[in-house]
Amino acid sequence: MSLDAPRVGCVDTPVLRERGQREVFCGLTGIVWLHRKMQDAFFLVVGSRTCAHLLQSAAGVMIFAEPRFGTAVLEEKDLAGLADANVELDTVVARLIARRPDIRQLFIVGSCPSEVIKLDLSRAAERLNTAHAPHVRIYSYSGSGIETTFTQGEDACLAAMVPALPATQDAGLLVVGALPDVVEDQALALLHALGVGPVHFLPSRRAAEAATVGPNTHYVLTQPFLGDTAAALDRRGARRVVAPFPFGEEGTTLWLSAVARAFGVPEARFDAVTAAPRARARKAVAAHAETLMGKSLFFFPDSQLELPLARFLARECGMRPLEVGTPFLHRALMEPELALLPEGPVISEGQDVDRQLDRHAVQSPDLTVCGLGLANPLEAAGHATKWAIELVFTPVHFYEQAGDLANLFARPLRRRALLAGGAA
Repeated sequence: MSLDAPRVGCVDTPVLRERGQREVFCGLTGIVWLHRKMQDAFFLVVGSRTCAHLLQSAAGVMIFAEPRFGTAVLEEKDLAGLADANVELDTVVARLIARRPDIRQLFIVGSCPSEVIKLDLSRAAERLNTAHAPHVRIYSYSGSGIETTFTQGEDACLAAMVPALPATQDAGLLVVGALPDVVEDQALALLHALGVGPVHFLPSRRAAEAATVGPNTHYVLTQPFLGDTAAALDRRGARRVVAPFPFGEEGTTLWLSAVARAFGVPEARFDAVTAAPRARARKAVAAHAETLMGKSLFFFPDSQLELPLARFLARECGMRPLEVGTPFLHRALMEPELALLPEGPVISEGQDVDRQLDRHAVQSPDLTVCGLGLANPLEAAGHATKWAIELVFTPVHFYEQAGDLANLFARPLRRRALLAGGAA
């Protein structure tokens, strides 16, 4: 970009970088949605009983359920080096595969305890692949919360899968990011109607449906926190379709438009395919925009969804972002979003929670998006809040979910107005 070029949105806005105390979940929580998406996968966390309790609580699994995740608990003798953790891990994996013959993909997930004792799970995965392939493909990645936030667990998982994807010279589109099945089906229907294909998804629902990748593969991200996965696909020779993320009517249209250009879709066909769902999305968003119009907004850093969501709320719902905090600002992935985000908000990267709370108290926004640990005290102080984690677990992508996305932010404001009316 030329130094003489006009400013575009928040592209040139200075970024406030903070490195202090953080209030986030760890990457292990990504297992909760990943194990639902990959129907023949199992996630084995090598960690402590605390890790096991976290996953059990986050997933809400009842005692009689048989989920596709578990924890190989590191006991005191493992942490003290009195036992060979690799031998024990091999035994646990062999027992698991014998008990669950439906498993086709096994993810060995590192945690804070396994990283502290320097347990090399990547070497363990290589060793176990030799023993159990081709029936089961074994991967490893880190879900440790020492340096990462909770959505980065998905990024690490998908990045670990990329080197094993079969190679191809054929052209095609790879849609990257774990989506609820109903949302994935909607996206596939739109892409097929545009004539884009063949289309594959990462992650796929089953191992047998795994995508292929090569120099003629275009890939497009659906989630803004997949920087490592994008880099891994780049190394495989795939080409990224640069686009905003498919949140809201505008974001979805720009995302589809970028894909359509990459595949040479005629403009008339694009308009014909998207006209009806665009109109439905605009109408659905408008039903909630009246509640949001003119309201101020503050994002604490949590999921890396913050910038695309701020763009959606500012441009389609008329909100005024005061500060948009994100755990990590990946400039290459976020530039389309920064260009669309209206000038004005502070853009912050990382977290120093005390300083952010001080800025929040001064600005006193109408709505605050934050993690669970901050929501209750902020509500007690009189602020309306939205749990950031709900935006990861709820279907919010593409046209048919645009109204639901707007409603997630309108709901706490309507609730507060009702409570205020009742008090009066």
